[in-house]
Amino acid sequence: MAFQRTFPTARTWSPDCQPLRIHSLILDQVKAEEGKSGAWEVTYVSAQLGKARTFTWSAIEAGGNLHEGVFGGSVESWSGSQGQEHPFLPAAIAIDSTDAFQTAVASSKKYLARPGTKPPVTFLLEATSRFPDPTWRVLWGTSIASAEYSVFIDATTGKFLQEVR
Repeated sequence: MAFQRTFPTARTWSPDCQPLRIHSLILDQVKAEEGKSGAWEVTYVSAQLGKARTFTWSAIEAGGNLHEGVFGGSVESWSGSQGQEHPFLPAAIAIDSTDAFQTAVASSKKYLARPGTKPPVTFLLEATSRFPDPTWRVLWGTSIASAEYSVFIDATTGKFLQEVR
C-alpha cells in the first residue's frame, strides 16, 4: 500500500505527521486489480507545524504532475480538524486495500450480481465521527459523488460496517 511507501518520506517532512486521507487514483495506463491501484494520494497533517502536505506514490510517470515513486506536494496551512474527517494514528491501519476489497466484494454480492458493466473501483481511507476507527470506503465509481455503490470497511478490524447506494 502507498501509505507504507509515503510515510517515511512524510516523516522527514514532519516527525509528528499523521495521515488524514488516503485515496487511490485511477490511471488508464495501469490496470487496477483487487484492491491495488497504479497511483495513490496520501494527505498528512502536522499539528506541531500547523501544516498539511499531500504525497503521491505512482507506479509510472503520468500527466497531472504525477511522478513515478514518492513525490511530495506543496505544503498548506492546517489549523486542526474541520468538518467530518480527522487525522488518525498510523497503527490504526491494520487492514490494507486488498483485504478491504475482498471484504467489500464478499459484502456486495447483490450489487455485483446486477447485470451491466461496473465502474472502476476507487478507495478512500479516512477517519470520521461516523465510525470509531478509520474506514476504507470502497467505491464503485471515481468519486463519492459519482459512485454507483460503496461500502465501509473498518481499517483496524477488517469488518464490514455499512453499504451506501
